[in-house]
Amino acid sequence: MAGVGDQLEIKFRLNDGSDIGPKTFPAATSVATLKESILAQWPREKENGPRTVKDVKLISAGKILENNRTLNDCRSPLYDIPGSVTTMHVVIQPPTLEKEKKAGEQATQNKCVCVIL
Repeated sequence: MAGVGDQLEIKFRLNDGSDIGPKTFPAATSVATLKESILAQWPREKENGPRTVKDVKLISAGKILENNRTLNDCRSPLYDIPGSVTTMHVVIQPPTLEKEKKAGEQATQNKCVCVIL
């Protein structure tokens, strides 16, 4: 029964409630490939979009999906409903600014305490 059973229709729900998709993916597709698809289809008019795959987290059935897993590995009983569309939630991690980290480290390193007796 290859074919229909090996294909999953997925839409990606963004934090503002809008969707990317639905689009059909083979069950052997990796989570990293899904994230690349999200990057390629990200609406250009939206601010603060992801820059890399590392900025994107996918959540399905309450679980954060790992990049090295496939859709087949992450299957839940809801995927097996024929003709259904699976919704995965997309969370974008804002990139941490290295300047902010360095400034915070320097502030703690340059601490001076004076005591007058």
